[in-house]
Amino acid sequence: DYIRECLTKEGVTFDRSRKVYAHTAQPRVYLKDGDRVFAAGPRDSCQHLFAMKIVPEDMEIIKEYDICHSSCYSNLEYELPTLKDICEVSFDFSDDSDDAYYERVAPYVDYAFCSMDATEEDIKARLKWIRSLGPHLVCASRGADGCILYDGREFYIQPAVKIERVVDTMGAGDSLVASFLVSYLSDLKHGVPEPQAIETALARGASFAAGICGVEGAFGYGLQYE
Repeated sequence: DYIRECLTKEGVTFDRSRKVYAHTAQPRVYLKDGDRVFAAGPRDSCQHLFAMKIVPEDMEIIKEYDICHSSCYSNLEYELPTLKDICEVSFDFSDDSDDAYYERVAPYVDYAFCSMDATEEDIKARLKWIRSLGPHLVCASRGADGCILYDGREFYIQPAVKIERVVDTMGAGDSLVASFLVSYLSDLKHGVPEPQAIETALARGASFAAGICGVEGAFGYGLQYE
């Protein structure tokens, strides 16, 4: 209920969201020098017990949008073939998806995002492999080292934007993805050449992600929970 209240304040609609009677997922999050570190939370939450079934009414709404976004934590992998038939698909593989998972999911993805902690050479090799599975663009975020994107022709390297004080890195990667997609797709619609659209979108994404690092809990609205 509180999440819905926050979304309403931000002007985000949730008409087709489901409400189930189970505990909200409660992963433990610790701050270490401003960086968020996840730890396991209680089991048997709504995320563990339920998976959303996309029905025809959902599809009619999704068709109205340019792109839909999902992730390796959304339990929607089985719906990706259907979703790809009606709009472009963006997907966040995070930092813990193995090769078998990429091979199963990436063919149904247009824009693949992930997090990597590796050398630039290793990341570039990994991005090439991921793109060979089907996505049009693949991007790896590297925290304070920025991100690298591959479009099948060349690599785009975007440095992180420095900020005065890091409060909480929660949501920085998600913010990068959201800002990038909005900028990139908008520029393409207005006839901007793709390489330029990519460079602009990466810069905007890095700036937006940096701003999120100055907000507690990704978007504020902290709540004391007992």
